[in-house]
Amino acid sequence: MLIDQILPKYDEREYHQIGIRGDRREVYQVVRSIDFSDSIIIRTLFRLRGLPPTSTNLDGLLQVGFLLVDEIPPEEFVLGLVGKFWTYRAQILKLDSVQYGAFNQEGYAKLAWNFAIKESAPGVVRLSTETRIVCTDDHSRSRFKLYWTLIGRFSGLTRKEMLRVVKRRIEVK
Repeated sequence: MLIDQILPKYDEREYHQIGIRGDRREVYQVVRSIDFSDSIIIRTLFRLRGLPPTSTNLDGLLQVGFLLVDEIPPEEFVLGLVGKFWTYRAQILKLDSVQYGAFNQEGYAKLAWNFAIKESAPGVVRLSTETRIVCTDDHSRSRFKLYWTLIGRFSGLTRKEMLRVVKRRIEVK
């Protein structure tokens, strides 16, 4: 998987998956293009984190600092983000994929977040999302762990809801 190449070592990890009746290419397209603003859970959690209403789709996430690190359509894409997530404004750095790959400045955390689609049976795919975070030094690691203790469950809830929204979009036509 791409995420294994992009962030093979990490301090924290979160993984969720869901089965969807549908075609792998269709699921990939929906994940890449869907606007999650229909979900009150996602809208609320994004708002609480201070993200603008326009950040509920891939283009919006790219505008607030995420970057598309790599992708293999229709199997997987990986977003990246570097910042001090434990601060009020998260101090997100604007990087390109080369800078992201080489980044190791102390005081920060580096995040990789993927969506992967695998066919699990004829007409059924497994959509998964994994988030990995590595901190660049012990001080940022201890600050991030405290932050993750408070926010980790909400992050997981957001990712699970995203999977459910995609499933509903594909299966209820």
